[in-house]
Parts: sequence; structure tokens; C-alpha cells
Amino acid sequence: MGFHKLLLRPKMSLLIRNLTKVYGRQKAVNNISFEVKKGEIVGFLGPNGAGKSTTMKITTGYLPPSTGKVIVEGYDVVQHPLEVKRITGYLPEHNPLYLDMFVHEYLAFAGGLFRLKGGNLRKRVSEMIELCGLGLEQNKKVESLSKGYRQRVGLAAALIHDPQVLILDEPTSGLDPNQLVEIRKVIKDISTNKTVIFSTHIMQEVQALCDRVIVINRGNIVADDHLDHLLSRQSKSEMIVVEFDKPVAIEELRQIEGVIDISVITDRHYQISSGVDIRPAVFRFAADKQVSLLGLKQVDHSLENIFRDLTKDNG
Repeated sequence: MGFHKLLLRPKMSLLIRNLTKVYGRQKAVNNISFEVKKGEIVGFLGPNGAGKSTTMKITTGYLPPSTGKVIVEGYDVVQHPLEVKRITGYLPEHNPLYLDMFVHEYLAFAGGLFRLKGGNLRKRVSEMIELCGLGLEQNKKVESLSKGYRQRVGLAAALIHDPQVLILDEPTSGLDPNQLVEIRKVIKDISTNKTVIFSTHIMQEVQALCDRVIVINRGNIVADDHLDHLLSRQSKSEMIVVEFDKPVAIEELRQIEGVIDISVITDRHYQISSGVDIRPAVFRFAADKQVSLLGLKQVDHSLENIFRDLTKDNG
């Protein structure tokens, strides 16, 4: 086939350097760079329109980059797109399935696209049906399945050729709580010997599955760190939510010693981050301004709050 495997950092499953994607005048991805080691499971987070799906489509060879380089397991996605597809499993945000096929038939079709044949193909279909919990559904048509089971079929199809790298774009979107737990278990089971990158809006999924988090906002990487480091770094500051009985001047609130930032929830409701415990100062502020303090609550540094802080400037 004439493929020449690149030997750029072979310990990296994914290497992205100065990646940019432009649609007309809009930069969907703006000169981003990051690496993913073999065997890592990474949460790729960001608001809608932040550039997550575009980055994933470029990584899997379904979109060309405007500039920059993407290397998957040593192969450049532009120079060797077929080889990248052979070693990558991809579940896109909108799961494309042939609804008039039976589940086992569709998985055999998906395996055939990767040149699996005969006993090897039957073996892989059987393994994927078991792994993804499709035993009772394998003889049903895809159109008759629930959203959760359709996601399982899409995941099984992404895994049918035993890829080294798995790219999952919103794999748990639209699932009920029971389905979330089941799909999470499948992802956890397969992550032991594969590199997994998945995007989600569900912070509990990231905390349950990932050691590392990459956050993208408006096409730019705004955070890339191990989850425990991200949480511990943010926990060095205090955060409270206060509510007054009438609007107060934001600039006057900012004058309280120790205040780092203020987010307006409503005209009487504010989230305040600070370097010290400012609750006594907020009580004094309310007394001095002759306003009543209706509520004051200390906020835990959850991943959801960190995500909101990192992406709060998103339109």
C-alpha cells in the first residue's frame, strides 16, 4: 500500500499541532494544539459551537483542516486518511444507522467495510453484541430500537474492527439515567486497552470516566489538565452565591476586599469568587447599603462550576 508510518512521538496516540479550521469568515477551530497518550481516556468539553465536533471530524479524517497537522498513531490524517480510518473508531454526534437493517446484519455490514470476513467477522459481531448488551435486540430491526439501544449499536459498529483510538461525539446524548449508566459501563470496559476521546455536556460522565479534561471555547483551548489538578487549583479560591432584596451596584460589590470576580445571575442575585472568606464582609456590605440579605450560600467547586467559569464569555 506504500504507507510510511511517521515516527513522531510514538508514545502518543494523537498529536494535534496548530490546528485551524475556517468556514468562510468564521474560525471554528483556532490554532489549537494538544497530545493524547496511549491508553488515556480524555473528556473533550465545550459549549455548543465551541469546535468540539469539528476537531473530532478532522481527527477521524472526515473533514480536512485549513492549516495545522493531526497525527493518529503515527499517521498524518491528510496524507494517510484510509490508514487513520482503519485504526480509528468513530461515533458521530448524530448516529447514522440503516434503520431497515437487523442489528446483527448492520454490524456485519459495518465489519465488512473494514474487510472483515467469514469466521473472523462472525466472531467480532458476536463479541460486540455481548460487549454492548445487544443480545436480546440482535434480531430486531434498528428502527424498532430505543435511543439507548441505537447508541449501543453505533458504539458496537465503531468498535467492530478493534480500533486503537476511539472518538465518541456526545455518546450519551438523549439517554435516560439507566441508559447513561449502561453506556458509561461499556465505555469504561473498553477504555482499558484503547485511547478514548469523548465529548459530552454531562459533567458527571467526565468525573466518572476521565482522568484528564480538555475544554475548548470559541475554537480555543481554555483548559487542559488532569481532573484532580483542575479541581484542586480551582478550590484555592472561595465561591459564594448571594441574594439581596433589591439591586446593588456591581462596582460597589467589587470594592469588597478579596473579591476576584462577580457573575450576575439576576439583578439581585450574584455569584462571587474570592481569594478569602468574604462572607462577613458581605454582611457588613448589606448593612452599610441598607439592603436585606435574603440568601448567602457557599458553592462547592464542582466540574460544572469550573466549566461555567472557563466558558462564561461564550455568547
